[in-house]
Amino acid sequence: MFQRILVAVDPSPARYSALRLAGEMAQLSGAEVRVLHVVASAASLATVVPLEDDADARAVLDEAVAILRDRGVKAEGVLARGLTTQIATTISESAQAFEADLIVLSPHHRGFVEAFFSPRVSDAVAHTSRTALLLAPEEAPTT
Repeated sequence: MFQRILVAVDPSPARYSALRLAGEMAQLSGAEVRVLHVVASAASLATVVPLEDDADARAVLDEAVAILRDRGVKAEGVLARGLTTQIATTISESAQAFEADLIVLSPHHRGFVEAFFSPRVSDAVAHTSRTALLLAPEEAPTT
């Protein structure tokens, strides 16, 4: 079973599915979990524009760690910074540094044209990492 799980989260509601799945896997195996949130920036000609402020990024990370700890999971959180084009590499490198044997993340569903010009992070992680990858589909909203 898995002993070290890296779960990558972003500000989207899809993070809750990834956290739920990572938490369930950790509970089954007694694994420890590292939550990674990459604070992304976009580069445009001569400037770098942050896409999220530090307080919001910290809030996303702290909430994620609290959710896992409330389930009895040993969890810690790490913030990383990178350009949008570096997110997948940052996730893969973080998994390697943590010696994770599983990466959990939630793919974002996009159309074919958008995915062609900007590949999904989950696809890029699958191609750059040597760690098992588990995709947590976003749960349907409750009505």
